[in-house]
Order: sequence, then C-alpha cells, then structure tokens
Amino acid sequence: MFDEHNELTKSFRMARERFQESELQPVRLRLIGTRAKDGRQFNLPTSSEVAALIVGTSDDEKGNRDVIIEHRMYGLKRISELHPSFMAMQYPLLFPYGEDGYRTDIPHADVDETTRARTIVTQREYYAFRFQQRRHESKTRFQLGRLNQQFEVDAFTCVQESRLEWVRTNKSTIRKEVLWGLADAVSWGDTTPASVGQRIVLPSSFTGSPQFMIQNYHDVVEICRWAGPPDIIVTFICNPKWQEILEFLSIIPGQRPEDRPDIIARVFKIKLDELMLDLTKKGYFGVTKAAIYTIEFQKRGLPHAHILLFLREEDKPRTTEDIDRLICAELPDPEIDQIAFASVLQHMTHGPCGPINHNSPCMQDGQCTKYYPKPFTNDTTVGKDGYPNYRRRDNGRTAIKNGNVVDNSFIVPYNVDLLVKYQAHINVELCNKYNCEKYLFKYMNKGPDMALTSVQQTNIDGNPQAAPIIVEIQSYLKCRYVSAAEVCWRMFKFPVQYKYPPVDRLSYHLQDQQTVVFQDHKPLDGVLERVGEARTKFT
Repeated sequence: MFDEHNELTKSFRMARERFQESELQPVRLRLIGTRAKDGRQFNLPTSSEVAALIVGTSDDEKGNRDVIIEHRMYGLKRISELHPSFMAMQYPLLFPYGEDGYRTDIPHADVDETTRARTIVTQREYYAFRFQQRRHESKTRFQLGRLNQQFEVDAFTCVQESRLEWVRTNKSTIRKEVLWGLADAVSWGDTTPASVGQRIVLPSSFTGSPQFMIQNYHDVVEICRWAGPPDIIVTFICNPKWQEILEFLSIIPGQRPEDRPDIIARVFKIKLDELMLDLTKKGYFGVTKAAIYTIEFQKRGLPHAHILLFLREEDKPRTTEDIDRLICAELPDPEIDQIAFASVLQHMTHGPCGPINHNSPCMQDGQCTKYYPKPFTNDTTVGKDGYPNYRRRDNGRTAIKNGNVVDNSFIVPYNVDLLVKYQAHINVELCNKYNCEKYLFKYMNKGPDMALTSVQQTNIDGNPQAAPIIVEIQSYLKCRYVSAAEVCWRMFKFPVQYKYPPVDRLSYHLQDQQTVVFQDHKPLDGVLERVGEARTKFT
C-alpha cells in the first residue's frame, strides 16, 4: 500500500539502508529521581505515559528544533516543523498517503462570512482540530494508542518551538525604555535607534514563563488582600472511569482511557466548569466572594485542580458544628446510604498503607508521607495553628479495600453531596488560615513539570555499559516534562489559572516614567514625537 500510494516511501527505504550501513551505538534515556532538586517539579512519573522532554526551560531555550534529513545528492539538510511533509515523514501510519500536514497558508473556513481579525489558521488551531475524532473521518489514528500520544506531544513541541521562535525573532528588534530616559537621550543628541533601552524578555502572555507565574501570583495575592484569607480548599482529580468517557471510548472497540488524553481533557473541563458553577454561582458552601484554581498534572497522567474558596463573613464555617456539616472524614452507614458508602470506599480511601501495607507508594522510611492512618477522635477540633482535626469515631465501621480492612482512620476528608454527584476524588478541607495561601500559591509560581535525565550507552541487550566510550552523553540534562494530558489541555486552550473576580493590572508610574516600546531601527527622536502627549492607562 505504501509503495502504491505514499510518495515518501523512498525516504523510509533510504533510512533503512543508512541503518544497515552504519555502526550504531545503542543508548537509553533514564529519568533520575533526586531530592537535591525541588520534589514538586522533579518528581518521577507515577503513570505509564508518553511525554516530551524539552531540554532547558521556557525562559532560556535556544536554537532550532534539530530535525535532519539526508539527501543522496545534497547531503544533510535541516527541515522546519512548518514543512507540510514534516509530520508525514515521521508518522507514515498516521499519514498513509503522504498527505500534507500543517501549512502556514490555510485560510479559516468562515473568513468570507465574518470580520475575523486572523484569516489564517494557526498551528495550534490546526492540531487542536486534528486531535479530535469526527464522525465521517478515518479512525485509524485513534486505534494506535501510544503512537497517537507521541504524535500529540510532538505536535505540541512544534507549537511551542514556533512560539519561542517568534519571541526570539521579535525581541531582538523590540526594545523598551522609560520615557524620561528616552527624552534625556534625545536631548543629548543621541538618536541612534539601538543605543538605549533593554531587550524584552519572554512575556507574561507566554503560558508557563516566569513572568506568567509572577503575574498570576500577584493577582492571587491581591484577591487574598481584598477578600481576606480563604476558607475552603478543594482538590478535584479527574476520574478516567466516568461514564461519559467510557461511552465515547466504546465507539472504537479496544480503546482505554489512557489512549485518549483529548477525551480526558474535554470531559474534565466540562466537570470542572460544573463544579465551579456549584461552588460560586449556586453557592453550595454559601455566598462565594472569590474563587481561584490552578490546573496540575504532576506526571500522574490525569489533570487535577486545586481550588480555593473565599466566603462572605456570614457563611464562614466558624464552629465545629459548621465544619461537620460541610466536611466528613468517616465511612457512611452502608445501611442508610449505600451509594455514598461505595463512593467513599472507591474515591476517598487513602492507601491503605502503614502496618497493613508497607509497599504503598506513600511509604517512606517505614512511615506514610501523608500521615495515615489518622488517630481516632470523637469530636472535630481546631488547633492553635488553625488546622482542624476532623471527627473520626472508632465506631467499628470497616470496609475492604484492595484486600485490606480499612476504617475511619484511612478516610480522606470529603463532602458527601459533591462526592456522590461527581464520582471522583474531591478532597474538601477547611483552610489553615496561616499557611493555606502558600500551599496553593506555590503551585501558581513553581513553574512547569521538570525531569532530570541522562543518556547512557548500552550494549545490545539494553544494559548499561560498565565503561562508557563517549563521556559527553553522560551529562545530566535538565528538561521540561510535557505529558499527553497536558498537551491536549493546552492545545484546546483550556485555562491553567482561574480567578474570580478577575484582576485588572494597573501599571502605575511617576510623571514621564511610563514604559515606551519601540523597534531597534526607529530613530529615537521619531519615537519621542510619536509618544508625545499620549495618555497611559494610569494617567
């Protein structure tokens, strides 16, 4: 079929000949888990998934995506990720006819009917379209499992490289300077375009950049200053066994949830929107004055959200009775509410770990890192530090989890109504007034997931060699870790930060000290004349 229909088949034959003629040194890539780095960013993956490792960070990446083809006559040649055959050459099973991938001149279908500002399809829009399954199109790609995930993360790295390349290309021609400094330079007779100012770094509009994290951190601090300390923190984790996901997967037999990160992302977004509607507009815990959340992946294969709620004064939980009404940390009575009992057992039971299971992932040095099992207590109490100890009565109520007997000491705090409605892990807790802001804010500015890797030479059997020949490839590489689940979330342009009410950033300044942006080739006197009496947002 390839010989008959795919024009790129000859390139695959040439690659085969190259492998047959050359002596290859097998290598393997190893992820390194170390406490010398930040465990929140450099933790090892806990799920089996396809991910991209991008060397460096989003703030200091340099150079091009290094994809080389070898021509019989013209030798080695680097090709761009914008080439129409770029993906077809890498994924022949996804492009069996060698058809074109993304091009820079694809027009929007409705360009003639609307006054659309952008008339050409962007790279992100193209791949967001291709990621999704359509009724009258071939479903081959969605039956290829890990290869489909590899295509998705590869496409995302192409989009990221294109965005970074635009910033690299344009920031060399754009400068910024304070107005009075620009006026002083002109008064001195210096009108050389590139003689003043500083280069513009990766902007805050670039998701994941240091400026993006800092700006969101400042926004959240301002919400906290205006609304007071948060009252409730909710952790909401995607459940891959949701009925909506399973029904969609049944369209193509043999699919598993991990094979379709696009469906995982879209269903979780729908559920998250409904949850935020319950918590804010419908006032499930009371009138919500403010709410924020951040989306994380943490190399677990599934998205999850950390949500902070700020309630009005009348609805704040102040007494232990208020806390018990909203939050429970016990097994429900199976005779009264069988659905709640099954939901708690499935979604809100920790481990089990400790003496009954020393092999649990949470165990370290013989102790649970999450401090389970918790001690029994007949009443909810709030310590001097503001942290509550929830009621966990030793009432003899038990259940079987993974072949082990668990009781109330293993139950993660939850709200029964939200748990039964959403059928997922929803951890609901009262905020520690002194420390909870930092708990969530650290996720606002900790940066993207990272991985520490090394490339090791191996023998034919795949085992590391005792005496490596090439020393240079033993160096540790600091990489950004991008999973397929995060790729789909970002490609569909779902927000990674949410703030209610929205924060308007007011750039205030002293007189004649506002920032002026100009290009390298513009004469300074012309720039100063252009600015003139123009008002800034502040003035």
